[in-house]
Amino acid sequence: MTTGGPPPAENADGAALADAENPGGPAPADIPGGRHFEPDLRRMTRIHLRPIASPMPLGFFAVAIASVLVGCFQLGLLPEDSGRAVALAVLPAFVLQLLVAVLAFGARDVLAATLMACFSGLWLASALVLALRPAGGGRVLGVLYAVFAVFALMMASVAGRKRALWLVLCAAVPRFAVAALAGLTGTAWAGLLSGSLGLLLALVAAYTAFALMLEDMRGVRVLPIGRSGPAQHAVEGDLAVQLRDIERQAGVRRTL
Repeated sequence: MTTGGPPPAENADGAALADAENPGGPAPADIPGGRHFEPDLRRMTRIHLRPIASPMPLGFFAVAIASVLVGCFQLGLLPEDSGRAVALAVLPAFVLQLLVAVLAFGARDVLAATLMACFSGLWLASALVLALRPAGGGRVLGVLYAVFAVFALMMASVAGRKRALWLVLCAAVPRFAVAALAGLTGTAWAGLLSGSLGLLLALVAAYTAFALMLEDMRGVRVLPIGRSGPAQHAVEGDLAVQLRDIERQAGVRRTL
């Protein structure tokens, strides 16, 4: 015969919470200061998902379009006095990639979010310099491109398993390194080479965007992008793989 007593505490979802006062629950452990903590929090854990569509195809297509416009201008395929028109056409890439960065941060993909945010700022700076033609603008952009090339190289060194990002970074590093040389030296051949590498970057970005979009629409891999490791498990693994080490993820642990 059991004795009556108050019902166990419940959270907002109606799940009973283990309590130090509740018989049958796991025993609390003592910590300095007289406080207690629950050694097993699984019964108290709830996961709320806010699924979003992958923003990466949009981000890569924005890279491709902006790279084509700037590359054609550097190659002389557009009139010399069309700099302001090119700037106005490139400016939407700043807005689109900023949106992609925000969504990628919400999706907990810090590498993709960082890359898209940096591209967003890069297109904004390039568009403003092309449109306003300030004194020394070419050299300033040269320094900016050089810093971005170094940072892209650093990101590429840790993005090997996320091949879509890695491919775009591998194309972006030489393109912006040569663009930096063209801006700092003003040599014609560097500008032409930078424009050609810009078209190559656009081709790589468009391919990865199309591959990711097909994969999302059909639910299976259609075009290869070379995923491996955690990036492959994120697409092909089950829920248990997805939840592995989640307690150490940003937003779950106490500090970043």
